[in-house]
Amino acid sequence: MNLNYSTLTSRRHRIVMAIGAALLCTALTGFIAKFGAAAAENPKTAEAAGPMLVRQGDKLMVPDNSPLRKRLLVSPVNAQAFAHVLTVPGVVEADSALTVNILPPLTGRLTELKVKLGDSVKKGQLLAVVQSPDLDQAYSDADKARDALDLARKALDRARSVHDAGANAVKDLEQANSNYAQAQAESTRAQARLSTLNGGSKSRMLGINAPVSGTVTALNAGLGAFITDPTATLMTVANLDNVWVTASIPEDLLASVAKGQAVDVDFSAYPGQKFHGVVRFVGALLEPDTHRNKTRIRFANPDGKLKPNMYASVSIAVPQSTQVVVPTSALLMNNDSTTVFVEVAPWTFMRRVVELGREDGDNVRILSGLAAGDRIVVRGGVLLND
Repeated sequence: MNLNYSTLTSRRHRIVMAIGAALLCTALTGFIAKFGAAAAENPKTAEAAGPMLVRQGDKLMVPDNSPLRKRLLVSPVNAQAFAHVLTVPGVVEADSALTVNILPPLTGRLTELKVKLGDSVKKGQLLAVVQSPDLDQAYSDADKARDALDLARKALDRARSVHDAGANAVKDLEQANSNYAQAQAESTRAQARLSTLNGGSKSRMLGINAPVSGTVTALNAGLGAFITDPTATLMTVANLDNVWVTASIPEDLLASVAKGQAVDVDFSAYPGQKFHGVVRFVGALLEPDTHRNKTRIRFANPDGKLKPNMYASVSIAVPQSTQVVVPTSALLMNNDSTTVFVEVAPWTFMRRVVELGREDGDNVRILSGLAAGDRIVVRGGVLLND
């Protein structure tokens, strides 16, 4: 059966009114019996007691000697700032800034694989060894460039000697200088390329080292495989000491989320545990297929409890404007309206219609009809209800 909030509220207040009316009848019956007995014994006492309640137009006044004064509790209205909790699905993701896809710089055969999937590695650690003809070519180019540089240096020395003896033209010396400069540049280039490929190693095998510390989260080639595409990822190393929890925020709720908001995250893997964080940033785009925004919360993960692709439930505290709050015991039903009794003068009350908002435990938010500081009957108001 589908019931909206207004229907449930009306029914609840009708029940409160019914119970209150019953209590009122019981109280009045007892009071009348007691008062009647006293009046029968002493008519002057009954005359001196006076009325319990005096109506003055729309106002109800409780006289000084009325026993209702002991049954009514009057209290000022408070205003509070509530936080609405928005709960959305989320997932754990590795920080892309700390995740490296390792590509082999050259083609060749994978002759050694030093790690397995899930292994922890340190920066600079040897991960794999590749036998590559292209690396041999790089060594050959470096050797040729070094030999050409040595030959150009000797030719330059001879040209200088002949020039000093006055036996050749200036242009011959200039040509020797140019040849030497070109040979030097080529040698530098060849050596730099070789250093980039082998990392300064003297081995003629291509060693692939970890560029960052982290965990091997993907391994895409096995021992003995021939690597033909240097643009294909060989393995992935991710540092999981810090991870993202990515919350999927619906488009219509995006305006409620901002950087710095408090967040509680629950993981199905750790029932009963709550992880606390703050929104680090709200994504600049919506996902084209879901029209949801990726909002990220960063968590320290030194023990590795939070693993990429874990599901999460993200609760974000959304600030709300300050609202008037009253106890539910102050609410009374009058026909189809919800009302309270407001004290307009000492022990003088007027009925006022209020509009209800969200209910929080024994309190309810008031959208209109009351202001902070108004004094209302919070207990015993049913005795004034007529």
